[in-house]
Amino acid sequence: MRRPVAILSRTAVAAVLALLSGLTIEAQQPSATIRLPAARHEGAMSVEAALWARRSVRGLARDTLALADAAQLLWAAQGVNRPDGHRTAPSAGATYALEILLVASRVRDLPAGVYRYRPAIHALDPVAAGERLPDLVQATRQQWIGDAAAVIVLTAVYERTARRYGERAERYVPIEAGHAAENVYLQCAALGLGTTYVGSYSDTAITRVLALAPDERPLGLLPVGRPR
Repeated sequence: MRRPVAILSRTAVAAVLALLSGLTIEAQQPSATIRLPAARHEGAMSVEAALWARRSVRGLARDTLALADAAQLLWAAQGVNRPDGHRTAPSAGATYALEILLVASRVRDLPAGVYRYRPAIHALDPVAAGERLPDLVQATRQQWIGDAAAVIVLTAVYERTARRYGERAERYVPIEAGHAAENVYLQCAALGLGTTYVGSYSDTAITRVLALAPDERPLGLLPVGRPR
C-alpha cells in the first residue's frame, strides 16, 4: 500500500511544481488592458504658441513623466477625436496603417515595459514587462535616449493602406507617420516637454525589442522627457 502512496506523492509534487512554475511565468507576463486618463481637449497654450515653441530636443532630464501626460501624447498621435472613430492625425482613406507603442521607463503609476495604444478605447495593452530603454539605446546607438522618461514608437501595417491604394501605400503611410509625429511635437510643446524624431536604428533590433508582428514595420521613435 505504501508504494502507490509514494507514487501519488511524487506525482502530486510534480503537479504542484508545474503549477507553481506556470504561475511564475504568468506573473512575468503583462497584465490586462490599462485604461488611460481622459485626454484633455483644451489647454493653456494656443496652436500658434505651440508652433512657435516647437523644437527638436535631445537634452532630456532624467525625470519622471505623469501618466496623464503620456496619455495626452498618445491621444495627440492617434487618438479618436470624432464620434465616427476618426483620429487626430489624417490617414489616406481612413485606412489607419499606423500603430503606436509606448516604451515606458519612468512614467508614474505605470510599470516599466512596452505597451500598445488602443485608440478606440484610449487604453494600453501590455506587450512586454520590464525596462526596455537600454535596448532602444543599443538599437539606435544614441545614448541620449536613455534619459527619456518614455519613448513613443510609430509602426505601420502597410497592407491596411495597400489593400485600397496598392503601391501608393509606400508613399501614403510615411506621410501619415509625419502627421502623427508633428502632433506629438506640438503636444510636447504645450506640455513643456521635449522630443526628437529618431529614424536611425536597426529595424531588426527594434522589431525584436518591441515584439512587432511580421507584417509590422517600425517607422520612428519619439523619446519624451523634460528638457534640461
